[in-house]
Amino acid sequence: MGQVKNPDLVNLVCVIFGNDLQYKSKEVLDILISKFGDVDFISKPLDFSIFTSYYREEMGGELKSRIVSFKCLVHPFELANAKIFTNSVEKRLAVNGKRVVNIDAGYIHHSQFVLASTKQWGNRIYLKSGIYAEITLLFLGGHFRPWEMTYPNYRTPEYIEELEKIRALYMKKRRNSKK
Repeated sequence: MGQVKNPDLVNLVCVIFGNDLQYKSKEVLDILISKFGDVDFISKPLDFSIFTSYYREEMGGELKSRIVSFKCLVHPFELANAKIFTNSVEKRLAVNGKRVVNIDAGYIHHSQFVLASTKQWGNRIYLKSGIYAEITLLFLGGHFRPWEMTYPNYRTPEYIEELEKIRALYMKKRRNSKK
C-alpha cells in the first residue's frame, strides 16, 4: 500500500488575453496581485487570435496574451479558487456584458502545466464548484510536451518557451523552500 504524502507546492500562473492588452494589463495585474501576491515573471506578448475565432465577436480581433507567474508557491487545491476569482475579475471588467479580457488560471509543477476550466471534457478532472483541471502539457525529456487535446496555442514553441522559463523559476523556488 502506498503511503499518503503531502503534494508539492506549485507555481500559480495566469494566462491573460485580450484586445489592446497593453492598456488593460496594469489594471488586471493590480487586481491579480492584490489576490495572489507579487509577480515574478511576465511573458512577452504572444499571439492568440491566430489560433481561434471563438472570442472575436465578444473581444474583437488581434488578441494577444501574456503568461504571468506569481512569486509565492501554493497548494494545488487552490487552483479551483483561483479560477473562480479570475472569472469574477473578467465579469467585473466587462463592458456592456462583453469581456475585455480572459484570464485562465493554472499552475506549473515540475512534471506538468495544469489549467483550470469551467468546461467538462474527457481529459478533465472535476475539482469543485464547477471547476475542472486539465493537464495541458507534460514535462518529459527536458521540455513540455502537448497532448492530442492540448489547445493549439500551448502547442507552439513560443508558448512552451515562456512556460519553460516559469518552470525554471519554479524549480529554483522549490530548491530554496527546502533549505
